[in-house]
Amino acid sequence: MVLVDRDGSVATVTLNRPQRLNALDHTMWPALADVFSTLGADEGVRVVVLRGAGKAFSPGADISEFEDRRGSPDQAAAYGRVMDRAYAAITGCPHPVIARVAGPCTGAGMVLALLCDLRIAGESARMGAPVSRLGLAMPYPEFGALYAAAGHAAALELVLEARVIDAAEAREKGLVNRVVADRELDAAVADSAGRIAAGAPLVNRWHKAFARRLATGTPPSAEEVAASYASFGTADYREGFSAFLEKRPPRFDGR
Repeated sequence: MVLVDRDGSVATVTLNRPQRLNALDHTMWPALADVFSTLGADEGVRVVVLRGAGKAFSPGADISEFEDRRGSPDQAAAYGRVMDRAYAAITGCPHPVIARVAGPCTGAGMVLALLCDLRIAGESARMGAPVSRLGLAMPYPEFGALYAAAGHAAALELVLEARVIDAAEAREKGLVNRVVADRELDAAVADSAGRIAAGAPLVNRWHKAFARRLATGTPPSAEEVAASYASFGTADYREGFSAFLEKRPPRFDGR
């Protein structure tokens, strides 16, 4: 089950299967895709938090379904296309997305976190991709997320050694942005979400799009560079500039 809560412009998406540590079954993948597609189209949203219910983020796909739903290369590819739709919805969400990571965050669960824009972890977080112990490989869509976050050497280290690493090492390898005590995790995530929501929403969306574009490895075209100055024509720019001169907090409305 996937739950959605709203607190003003902050939306929280919860993987809600705590009895299985939020392992993702076949019903949750399309639900995630639909939720993020809906939130992405909602201009009243300024930031999305993705978390797991209880003490875990997610250990990944529910292995108990593998025999029936991923028992052959063709079945696995068909199931992968369902998963890919969820991954694409998170990646394509125009609003900044924060992963709140606690407890197990492995396999496809780690991929979900890595596709978010920021990852804030509690000290209990454990991350990794021990798929070789199951005799299976991470397909390109999943391995690509790990490769982009950790780089060549660290990504291979994690999949070849099949280690599950603690939060501190995950931070060292670039898998999370920062680590806080578990008791401070909710406050740290709320603080981050609040800072993002207080910014100009169009600018946050542009910066997210710029980062995704630069990650392709090809330089932006002259037209793309010219378009990157569009913020100077917005009402939010005029509001931000006026607020700075008047020494008051800006009130952005996304125009």
